[in-house]
Amino acid sequence: MTNYVRIFDTTLRDGEQSPGATMTSAEKMEVARTLAKLGVDVIEAGFAAASPDDLEAIKRIAVEVGSTPAPGHAEPPIICSLARANKGDIDKAWEAVQHAKRPRIHTFLATSPIHMKYKLKMDPEQVIERAAEMVAYAKNFCDDVEFSPEDAGRSDPEFLYVVLTEVIKAGATTLNIPDTVGYTTPDEFGNLIAGIMKNVKGIEKCIVSVHCHDDLGMVRLK
Repeated sequence: MTNYVRIFDTTLRDGEQSPGATMTSAEKMEVARTLAKLGVDVIEAGFAAASPDDLEAIKRIAVEVGSTPAPGHAEPPIICSLARANKGDIDKAWEAVQHAKRPRIHTFLATSPIHMKYKLKMDPEQVIERAAEMVAYAKNFCDDVEFSPEDAGRSDPEFLYVVLTEVIKAGATTLNIPDTVGYTTPDEFGNLIAGIMKNVKGIEKCIVSVHCHDDLGMVRLK
């Protein structure tokens, strides 16, 4: 459905990283049940490799929320775990979400020059290779694989097109474009997405997702 807007909720993963927002397992379950009742399409239930407790919380959500539809809904939500682009993280993500009726593995790798050089200590060719390799590895477990180019907002667009084309070839079904550090203005981010839609080969096969931050204080509530 090309005109359907999917809601991907990351309260239990990125939301919990906010100061003071840490939740107990019981609180996470309550949030997950509520999201399912609201009809959220995808629940990113956590980061399984972060800790044994996080893995168990995701697993419980997969079993209890991700296996049976909430009242009034035909399907349970997709249950997703984040994973860095390495086999250990992906193994743990699959261990956590595999009991859901509709499991998803969401893997990510930085693509901005500053992150590649100083955080990953990898050159661009290595990043392309690792991204495609780890998407393919996740695909061995799960048909539904999401890929995020971390810090896409500060990435070179032409390099981003290459990375995204390669992960589509490797089996990615959703491409999530994050403005990880809240660097771009709305117009800049819109232009980045427009360029991706125009220049990434195979983009028509994928769901395109966005993950925005407001570090620059662009939103004003009245």
